[in-house]
Amino acid sequence: MRVLGIETSCDETGIALYDSERGLLADTLYSQIGLHQPYGGVVPELASRDHIRKTLPLVREVLTQAGVERVDGVAYTAGPGLIGALMVGACLGRSLAYAWNVPAVAVHHMEAHLLAPMLEENPPAVPFVALLVSGGHTQLVRVDGIGCYTLLGESIDDAAGEAFDKCAKMLGLPYPGGPEVARLAEAGRETIAFPRPMLNRAGLDFSFSGLKTAVLTAIRERSQQAPLSDQDAADVAASFQAAVVETLVTKCRRALAQTGLKRLVMAGGVSANRRLRAELEATLAADGATVYYARPALCTDNGAMIAYAGCQRLLAGEQEPLPITVRARWPLESLPAAEPLTSVTLHG
Repeated sequence: MRVLGIETSCDETGIALYDSERGLLADTLYSQIGLHQPYGGVVPELASRDHIRKTLPLVREVLTQAGVERVDGVAYTAGPGLIGALMVGACLGRSLAYAWNVPAVAVHHMEAHLLAPMLEENPPAVPFVALLVSGGHTQLVRVDGIGCYTLLGESIDDAAGEAFDKCAKMLGLPYPGGPEVARLAEAGRETIAFPRPMLNRAGLDFSFSGLKTAVLTAIRERSQQAPLSDQDAADVAASFQAAVVETLVTKCRRALAQTGLKRLVMAGGVSANRRLRAELEATLAADGATVYYARPALCTDNGAMIAYAGCQRLLAGEQEPLPITVRARWPLESLPAAEPLTSVTLHG
């Protein structure tokens, strides 16, 4: 089955074609970073308009790259995300499916992130624990199959990726801030004792709002007499990153211990952070566990993960009726169960 995937949940237009037997046939991504950079964040109306401009040309580009004139299904992101941006991809995806007389399926954005490591050469077997860590989500989920999700813990306030972005703004770094904080941290020293939120409490929930406040306080203290020096800024970035990484790693260890599982999947934009990857790999290896994640290009929003997730849903017999529904918020655990991951082709 060949499935066209359309991703327009925020500020990146991702289009891809996935074949259940041959794997990923074509994949392209258009980023709106330059459009939103002057505003220091995503402007929803501008994002929607730019998706309108780019989606159909990128669909043509992907079909040309793959040398394909016909697909067997269309998958589009239906949430969570920015409503206007979601509507662009959903309307186009459902319309193409109708015109081509093929089934369409609405994909949950975070389920697609969770399944992105399945596109790699050595995908994990179920069951496993997933850490979904991005600008909008920080969750620990037990995964027993597609649609078989048990929420173990989540952030009670800000997501880890949002905390990275806010820290970048405080330091005067350009948008998008998360990668900039990580780069600056490489030159820094972990000299500031930032709090590790909720590590002294039982359970698997997260909190990052207090850490943001601590970062702001540290910046103000160091810039009272003179502007923040480059070294001070790097030290703040390094200390902040260390606090977030330790918090995430500790909670992941707890989740694996609680479930008795030895496989962890890390997905979402923050999963591309090199310090987080290194710490998780080393710590879990010492515990006899393994961490899986997608290549960096598939950690951020992309069409490949939508095409793959949609393919699995279509293979299980799902399809959308003509009415289009998108959701700004959409609990992952509310999704219907489908076929187990082990019963379908995971990669070509």
